[in-house]
Amino acid sequence: MEGSKENHLAPSPSIMPSSNLQGDSRMKGVKLVKETALHHRLPLSNINQNIMDNKKPCVVSKVDLSWKCTAQTVQHYPQETKKQNPLALTPCYHLDSAIVEIDEYEDASDNAVPIFVKHTEAMLDEIDRIEEIEMEDMDEPVMDIDACDRNDPLAVVEYIDDIYCFYRKTENSSRASSNYLSSQFDIKEKMRAILIDWLIEVHYKFELLEETLFLTVNLIDRFMERQAVIRKKLQLVGVTAMLIACKYEEVSVPTVEDFILITDKAYTRNEVLKMEKLMVNILQFNLSVPTPYVFMRRFLKAAHSDKKLELLSSFLIELCLVEYKMLEFSPSLLAAAAVYTAQCSLYQFKQWTKTSEWYTEYSEEKLLECSRLMVTFHRKAGSGKLTGVYRKYSTWKYGCAAKIEPALFLLDSN
Repeated sequence: MEGSKENHLAPSPSIMPSSNLQGDSRMKGVKLVKETALHHRLPLSNINQNIMDNKKPCVVSKVDLSWKCTAQTVQHYPQETKKQNPLALTPCYHLDSAIVEIDEYEDASDNAVPIFVKHTEAMLDEIDRIEEIEMEDMDEPVMDIDACDRNDPLAVVEYIDDIYCFYRKTENSSRASSNYLSSQFDIKEKMRAILIDWLIEVHYKFELLEETLFLTVNLIDRFMERQAVIRKKLQLVGVTAMLIACKYEEVSVPTVEDFILITDKAYTRNEVLKMEKLMVNILQFNLSVPTPYVFMRRFLKAAHSDKKLELLSSFLIELCLVEYKMLEFSPSLLAAAAVYTAQCSLYQFKQWTKTSEWYTEYSEEKLLECSRLMVTFHRKAGSGKLTGVYRKYSTWKYGCAAKIEPALFLLDSN
């Protein structure tokens, strides 16, 4: 009996590794397990059930050899238990009287599912939480506002940054000083305001481009800074400046007679042409100047504006054209403050993105002084005698932008 028992326990020669395969680590592992099983062969029912988490190991059928381990069949065991009971580390399976470790099992399929899960669900949740915190701490990215126009030759994407860099360098030398009226003996701030407010209405009736209006105001201020003007010639200066601006900006230019009619024939054709000649000579034909409108178009693009924001920004900046005190601000600052104030009015909270700050080169703090003045102009735009801008932007054509609630909270902020 003992001899037969020993023969029964001895491994079958058919599964013994040959001498030329002794270097195969995988077959060595099988041999080691089988030899260990000779001395420690225990029934599967005697395996510690606490270690197995009260779950029975999967039994591989002798017939079905296409079995695959899944995440549900993999058991995770404490680190200390591994050291105490090596046999309880890995669930063993009885396969045709041979014990094979689960990690030595090789699926016949090329797409075998990984057996041991490297990260538990808790670890994955922690990784996701860390990534969310890192994303929150990241600075807001600056968007490339010209990326969508690279195939548009009219957008001149290759040169747009150089163009606005040049505008920045020349904007201060291309505008009138903020106190030039002190050299005028017959013209006061109120007279200038009346003239600009009237010209805004003329511009609206002639349906001219926005660029024409801003260039007209620039020509008036620069001309009066260098040339003394008497009161009865002030309106002539205004219509002549608009005539020059139309010739520079418009495709279809109003005639001299049109401007004479708009002044109720207060001046003759010769007077208009004579003033035109004087004005372009005083200004040395320098008509290519960066006005606030030039900057505002760029800054609106940086703000990803819609039509409503564009109209409200135009309303605010045209209110500034009437106000003499706003000459102390550079054209780029006026444009940036108009966009910022319009955003605050529409959304009723402060909004100034990193993209807008990058392209305007103005932080929110630098805009607050100018923006608060714009809010006061907006609040009183419908009252008083100079209501040309308010009536223009109260029409459906301009989206009733003048009736939008002003950002009064900016006046209370420190």
